[in-house]
Amino acid sequence: MADGSVVVDDNNEDDVSKIVTKFLLNTCRLLQPSENHVQAATLCSAFACQTYRPYLDDEIQVVPLATGSSAEFYIQPMLSCIGDVDIMCHASDMLAIPEGYPLPTELPAEFYSRVNVFEIISSEYPGYVYLPLSYLLTEDSDDGKYIAIQYDQGYYMLNIFADLTCEFFRGPARRAHHINQLSRDEVPCVRCLSWPPQAADWLTRYRNYGWPDLVTIDRVVSNGCDVVPVAHRLCRPDEWPGKHQCRLSFSRAEIVLLNSWMPVQQIVYHMLRVFVKTERLTDITDSTERKIVSNYHFKTLMLWACELKPQIWWTDDMNVVRICVKLFHSFTDWLKNKICLHYFANNCNLFHNTEHLEIVASQLVSITESWLSTWFVDNYLRKCAQLCPDRVSRLFDDVSTSMKLQNAASAVVDWRVDRTLIDLWHVFQTARERCYLLYPSTR
Repeated sequence: MADGSVVVDDNNEDDVSKIVTKFLLNTCRLLQPSENHVQAATLCSAFACQTYRPYLDDEIQVVPLATGSSAEFYIQPMLSCIGDVDIMCHASDMLAIPEGYPLPTELPAEFYSRVNVFEIISSEYPGYVYLPLSYLLTEDSDDGKYIAIQYDQGYYMLNIFADLTCEFFRGPARRAHHINQLSRDEVPCVRCLSWPPQAADWLTRYRNYGWPDLVTIDRVVSNGCDVVPVAHRLCRPDEWPGKHQCRLSFSRAEIVLLNSWMPVQQIVYHMLRVFVKTERLTDITDSTERKIVSNYHFKTLMLWACELKPQIWWTDDMNVVRICVKLFHSFTDWLKNKICLHYFANNCNLFHNTEHLEIVASQLVSITESWLSTWFVDNYLRKCAQLCPDRVSRLFDDVSTSMKLQNAASAVVDWRVDRTLIDLWHVFQTARERCYLLYPSTR
């Protein structure tokens, strides 16, 4: 065909989806750092050196943690799965504990000698809470134990700029841009070292297929959670709940869980994200100009699928296109039923506003394996080929048969494999240069 498109019909539908699957499996490197991972690490390190509240004690630190895609993906596909760097940051003089939990007498070394303790109280919306300031913990210099003093009741954490005692908080997120670097989203939070009762069901529910296993669950629980200063979207910003409501964040848990996935599960999640971004599904808005779905909805889809599907569902026949189709259809059912249950928080529906959900559903319901196979050839494999020398990329000028497509895809895979050591050398060079910029004395 003149436009170079691959022909997908009943005779070669399975061939094309298998070619796409093999391409993804063979081009996604495992456990190898990329330049984007280096950028994420150095941005996080640089952020730790910044002071957000200079008028307070110099010993009070802002403790960063890289979250999101830069921390969750261990695969390195040809088209990066890291769009930006999400950095959660908590102040070393703030701590959140679930209401009624015993106060800690010992804290990790990252915490300051005087720590304001906020209690986590459930709000009218599942997954959203209030933070009244309840105690001051003071470290005893003799034995390192913390002694508690109770505050008078009445002060609640604000999630807006106005409160100077919480100058650390600036929004739910602040975006920083750097020349020739990934953008950085800074998300302030209050650290909670305990697993919250608002997510108690996650601990106790029965899992038919053993994922996550008990060791992984223990790791998740030991990391606790965080509380970010952002109210439920249905709260009016000029009313008390809109000014004081905060959201439970399970980013630390998600890092552990996503890193426990099989490579095929990480690849499928990457493919879902590529499709959603390219088709701009997360740009669709309702009548109030608020986005209907987000990347977090599709992360939630994957988390539930990993728990509710047996391992053989992912590995039998190993067809990532077919798996994506099934997941999109499952998400369509969620949209039609207007329910997207939070993976962690009890009784929390992530579809806050059910208006216009059918718009997204209409774009996903008709997806077939043959259509999605062609979509990935045109929107993924071709883009990967453009990263290759002309002698390789030219092969995609004509992929009108399965055989021609296979030859073109194999040429890209071979080029990718041959460049492994060269790319790794570039990563180490990038890491060394950024280390010199951060710490000039290491030259």
